[in-house]
Amino acid sequence: MQPYGFPSAATRGREHATEPDPGRDEIQRDRDRIVHSRAFRRLQYKTQVFTNDEGDHFRTRLTHTIEVAGLARAAARRMGLNEDLVECVALVHDIGHPPFGHRGEDLLDGLMKDHGGFEHNAQGLRIVERLEQRYPEHPGLNLTYEVRESIVKHSARFDPSRVPARFHPEEQPLLEAQLVDQIDAVAYDCHDIDDGIRAGLIGHNALAEVPLWAGAWAEAVEASPRGTADKLLIDRALRRLMAALVNDLVATTQGRIAAAGADSVAAVRRQPDQLVEFGRSTREAKEELEAWLFRHLYRHWRVNQTFHAARKVLADLFAFFSTNPDTIPTDFAARIDGDGLHRVVADYLAGMTDRFALDEHRRLCR
Repeated sequence: MQPYGFPSAATRGREHATEPDPGRDEIQRDRDRIVHSRAFRRLQYKTQVFTNDEGDHFRTRLTHTIEVAGLARAAARRMGLNEDLVECVALVHDIGHPPFGHRGEDLLDGLMKDHGGFEHNAQGLRIVERLEQRYPEHPGLNLTYEVRESIVKHSARFDPSRVPARFHPEEQPLLEAQLVDQIDAVAYDCHDIDDGIRAGLIGHNALAEVPLWAGAWAEAVEASPRGTADKLLIDRALRRLMAALVNDLVATTQGRIAAAGADSVAAVRRQPDQLVEFGRSTREAKEELEAWLFRHLYRHWRVNQTFHAARKVLADLFAFFSTNPDTIPTDFAARIDGDGLHRVVADYLAGMTDRFALDEHRRLCR
C-alpha cells in the first residue's frame, strides 16, 4: 500500500470500546457490521431511478451500492489504497437514503424544513450511530471513526458547516472516501444510461449528441463484428465508457497526489482541495453527459409521473404520523421525547422501502 493510503491499524477507534477480533482487523469488522444491518438489507427495495414495481432488471439502491463497491475496490488496488476501507465506505455510502430516490430525499427535506431538515448523509450517520439496534451494550453499529467520517463527508464539495466538530470539518476526507465519491458518479452515470435505454425512455441514437457517449459507441462498433445486435453494442459501449472514466480518474489523481507532495495520510488531510479528481476535459465531458441525462431521463414524463405519485405517498404519511403519534411503532416512539416528534417521523419514513411505504399509504391514507 502507498504511504498516502490509510492503514487500518491507524484507526482513531470506535465510540464504544469493544474486544478485538483475532481474525479480522477493525475495518473488516465494520464491513461485516454494515452488510448484516437491517438498513443495508432494505436498500434492496429502495429506488435508484426506477421504482421497485417497474421491473426486476433495473438497478435498486442495493445493486447500485454493490456496483460502486466493486469498481471502487478495483481502482483502489491500482492506486495502492486501503481496499478494505474503500469497500466498506462504498457499502455504507447510501445507507441513509429514504424511499423513492433523490426526490424522496428532497421531499423529506422540505417537510422537515422547520425541524432541522433532512439530508441522506446525516441520516446515514444517524443510522449507524443510533438507529440500528444490534448490541445490548450500545446503540448503533459502533463503526470506526474513519467510516463514520466518510459518511458525513461523502461529497467532493461537502459543506463543512454540516459536519459535526468531532469529525474535524477542517480536514479533507481520506483518499479512500474521496475515491468512493467519484466512483459513485461513474457507476450511476453508466448504469442509468443502461436502465434508461432498457426502459425505452432514452435511445442510444439520441445519446449520440453527447460526445462522451458518441466516442464510446464508435469504439464499440469498431471492436465488434459487423451485424452485432444493438443490445450487445450498448453493453460494450458502456464498458468502454466506464473504463475510460475510471482510467482518467486514476491517472489524474496519481498526478495530483505527486504534484501536491501528499506522501502521507496527514498530508492528504491538510490539502486545500480534494485530490481524487478527473482531468479537466473528462470532467467537462462528464458534466455534459449528466446534464443530458437530467433533461432526458431523470425528468422524463414517465419518471415524473412515478415520482409525483411517490411524493404524495411520503407527504401523506408524514402528515398522518405527525398528527397521530400513537400509531408510530414503539421502538421509534420511545425516542420522541428526546429527538422530537418530527425527527422520529422522518426516521421512520426514511427507513421504509418503496414497497412498504406504498403498502402503508394504501392502508392508512385511503
